[in-house]
Amino acid sequence: MATAVAVAVAAARGAGARAAAALRGSCWAAARGQLPAGSARPLCTAAGTAPDMKRYLWDRYREAKRSTDELVPSIMSNLLNPDAIFSNNEMSLSDIEIYGFDYDYTLVFYSKHLHTLIFNAARDLLINEHRYPAEIRKYEYDPNFAIRGLHYDVQRAVLMKIDAFHYIQLGTVYRGLGVVPDEEVIEMYEGSHVPLEQMSDFYGKSSHGNTMKQFMDIFSLPEMTLLSCVNEYFLKNNIDYEPVHLYKDVKDAIRDVHIKGIMYRAIEADIEKYICYAEQTRAVLAKLADHGKKMFLITNSPSSFVDKGMRYIVGKDWRDLFDVVIVQAEKPSFFNDKRRPFRKVNEKGVLLWDKIHKLQKGQIYKQGNLYEFLKLTGWRGSKVLYFGDHIYSDLADLTLKHGWRTGAIIPELRSELKIMNTEQYIQTMTWLQTLTGLLEQMQVHRDTESQLVLQEWKKERKEMREMTKGFFNTQFGSLFRTDQNPTYFLRRLSRFADIYMASLSCLLNYDVSHTFYPRRTPLQHELPAWSDGPPTFRLPILQEARAK
Repeated sequence: MATAVAVAVAAARGAGARAAAALRGSCWAAARGQLPAGSARPLCTAAGTAPDMKRYLWDRYREAKRSTDELVPSIMSNLLNPDAIFSNNEMSLSDIEIYGFDYDYTLVFYSKHLHTLIFNAARDLLINEHRYPAEIRKYEYDPNFAIRGLHYDVQRAVLMKIDAFHYIQLGTVYRGLGVVPDEEVIEMYEGSHVPLEQMSDFYGKSSHGNTMKQFMDIFSLPEMTLLSCVNEYFLKNNIDYEPVHLYKDVKDAIRDVHIKGIMYRAIEADIEKYICYAEQTRAVLAKLADHGKKMFLITNSPSSFVDKGMRYIVGKDWRDLFDVVIVQAEKPSFFNDKRRPFRKVNEKGVLLWDKIHKLQKGQIYKQGNLYEFLKLTGWRGSKVLYFGDHIYSDLADLTLKHGWRTGAIIPELRSELKIMNTEQYIQTMTWLQTLTGLLEQMQVHRDTESQLVLQEWKKERKEMREMTKGFFNTQFGSLFRTDQNPTYFLRRLSRFADIYMASLSCLLNYDVSHTFYPRRTPLQHELPAWSDGPPTFRLPILQEARAK
């Protein structure tokens, strides 16, 4: 939490600086014979006598702890809003004339039953069509195992979390369902850094020599879990296998659940079980329509599937709200391939052969490409805002190549913010940041006694980091942070999304002319070091943090 971190940093600096100033002041006063009557002898007063560094350091520790405890109530009174929209780039909705949407996990959200369906169907395809052992049927989907944004080393068959600087977060590397020891990870990668040439390609895929695959799609959660379960089976039973073949087979099985219509038919047959009905989707679309905004839908899902889903969450007149509807678009190819023309889909789902000269309201079109779309609609540049949940397939090309504004839908954001608003998290994170500042400041004491104390603090810090990770996901922690850095997922989110939010319903909290301003977060060189400057120099920082 930004507020907790800012306040904790200020607290640590203040407490540490007060400690340093107190030590310097007591030595100076002792040298001049100005210590008040009854005052304790400072560490430096007895010539030739080693100072009691252990006592000194633990006194500073307790002082910092008290300062942290005093700050927590003020942080608790200024919690984060899970229904807010967050900005990476300044953007005014008054400039937006056209709103575009993806379908899955943007306009419609699915229940927990869907990922179980995908996992079970893909697992059965592995057994029935790829001749995998029937014993893998004993594995069931665990919704709490993986998080989005993880990387998978195809050749080594390990799943891991990587930060924005390509460093692996130790303790989050899994082979099968078991964590890989840090020592083995370091030996495997000759450290914890993954070179650029081994990272996933632009769209997160393992291709052209890249050995890593990044799972960015919400639909990929069952895929990661299935990969890990089959890996676990082979490892537990000492079965020799080729990791590359396993990855490809699982990928193909997950793909077939979609393209063979297994998932679509199951949802259409029991739509109330799989789709989370929310009238707010219609409310968002109606609000935009009432303000004269044009709207379009571009999705990779098929026509009948989208039609039934939209009828359920919006109503049978849903097409009247959209100026253009495009299905089976095959994003991200849709944004780059200029060769594929549009085809009209009639009411019975039949593809027509007519040449498309205009994209008409109320009609459904299949395939096509963005260049033809722009030609037929004239919708260009920063007056278009497109929402999607897949940072690569939905947003990357639009912002980099076409100048559209982009909005990312991150459903996990709401649950993470609620965790960050808990007193336990705030208390832990505030003290963790304070302790980090104390460690950095007190590391100048190199004597044996001091180093033993610092080792105890480092151990506590490591335990608290593990505790913080467990608040979000026991195996992999937060979607947005590693121990100290942003995740690779957040790096891409920050680059390709102008704004991001938990769901489209967050738009209902803002006027259609609202301007989103990104927070000016200090760069590292814009902040004083933990140990620089007197306490009075840092007081405004603390006051500003409290004000926020």
